[in-house]
Amino acid sequence: MEKIASFTVNHLDLMPGVYVSRKDKVGAETITTFDLRMTAPNREPVMNTAEIHTIEHLGATFLRNDPEYKDRVIYFGPMGCRTGFYLVMAGDLTSKDIVSLVTRMFEFVRDFEGDIPGAAARDCGNYLDQNLPMANFLARRYLENTLYDIKDDRLVYPE
Repeated sequence: MEKIASFTVNHLDLMPGVYVSRKDKVGAETITTFDLRMTAPNREPVMNTAEIHTIEHLGATFLRNDPEYKDRVIYFGPMGCRTGFYLVMAGDLTSKDIVSLVTRMFEFVRDFEGDIPGAAARDCGNYLDQNLPMANFLARRYLENTLYDIKDDRLVYPE
C-alpha cells in the first residue's frame, strides 16, 4: 500500500505551528485540512486525553459559533498521536488565512472558566475525562510560543 501523505511529513523536524495537511476536492468544493500542531513530535511530551478532550469541546463550540467561519467548519478534533488537532474547513484556504481564527479560538480556550460545554453524561460519551486547568495552560503555551508571533516556517511543513 502507498504511504498516506501525513506519514510522509518528517516529524523529526516538525515544530508547533499551523499547517495545511491536505486539500481534497468534493464535487466543485475544495476541503482544506489543517494540522494545528501544539507540541514538537517525539521531542516534547504529548498532551493527556483529559485536556485534549476539553480543548476539543471548547474549540468545537467556539468554531461552530464563529460568525465568519461557522458555516465553513466541517470538523475539529484531536490527532491520535496527541500532539495537536485537525481542523477541516470548506474552501481552498492557506495557513495564513486561518491564523486569526485559530488564535481567537485558543484565546477562548485559554480564558474559559466555568462549565465545559457538552461535558454532561447526556451530551458526551466520556464526560468525566476533562481537565480545564491544563487546557487553559496548553492554550496559553500555544498562543505565546507559536501563534502570537508565527513565522512562515511554522505555516508550511518542513521538507
